[in-house]
Amino acid sequence: MDHSSPLPPLDTLRAFEAAARSGSFSAAAEALNLTHGAISRQVAKLEHWLGLRVFERQARGVALTPEGQRLFQRTQEAFSVFADSSDRWSEPRGTAVVRFSATPSVCSLWLMPRWQLLESGDPAVRIMLQVDHRKVDLEEEGIDLAIRCGRGGTPGRVSVQLFEEWCYPVASPELARAIGEGRPERFLDQPLIHDSDAAGWRAWFNAHGLDFRPRQQDRRFEDYNLVLDAAASGLGVALSRPPLAQAQVDAGRIARVDQRTALNPVSYWLDRPMGQPRPAAVALATRIAHQAGLSAGKLAGFLRTEAKAA
Repeated sequence: MDHSSPLPPLDTLRAFEAAARSGSFSAAAEALNLTHGAISRQVAKLEHWLGLRVFERQARGVALTPEGQRLFQRTQEAFSVFADSSDRWSEPRGTAVVRFSATPSVCSLWLMPRWQLLESGDPAVRIMLQVDHRKVDLEEEGIDLAIRCGRGGTPGRVSVQLFEEWCYPVASPELARAIGEGRPERFLDQPLIHDSDAAGWRAWFNAHGLDFRPRQQDRRFEDYNLVLDAAASGLGVALSRPPLAQAQVDAGRIARVDQRTALNPVSYWLDRPMGQPRPAAVALATRIAHQAGLSAGKLAGFLRTEAKAA
């Protein structure tokens, strides 16, 4: 392993200290809002870096080796120094905290309007939000739940389809009036706005007998928030993707330009790592499912310990 740094990776020390203090990988995972597997991998990574074993695995829990005992003492001393100056070690912990990952558009357009409903209830939960576009390793990064847009079936996680999107064209109210009603091909006279995937526009045109390929005059934005902003600013025609965009249509910020719809080939999925979800994650997943109109049967399959992709 690369020893260019005089210190082992800090995440490995954090996992080691929690496991040494509790005598259990499972208890350490609960304390740090990670999974048992994530703790085990971090400890193995530390042992590989050190070139020695820090734990003896036992039938019930783990016990420190002599080398591990010395490292535990030094680690506690170091962490006590950092405690007053670094919030790295004061991250909220406990079963009421749920680490949740989603894209910016899902967070602002779907999650934020429901945030208070999702956190309140019995038990009350606190959502720790990780916002990004990248494909994260849920178990490695300690993520309890995630919402992603795609076709599902991501290896190494349990997934259930939250909702599909029956898309229709929208534009600024002024541009919508100028375009008016008519045949689907009238939209080809306008710049078409889409995010990083133009599959929605292809599906809409194909459903109505036309072929579509992105053109130079079309406008592409990485996030769906920007797609809606561009449409509201009169920069072209976008596709409304309910339920993400419905509130903006209802508020009159963007206007429906055509009554024809088409099913988006991608949809929204609720994901979790394999294994038994924590009680707080179960509570939040249940509330998300209720808000999305997911059936009780599909939710039960998603929460089953060894569930396959739903």
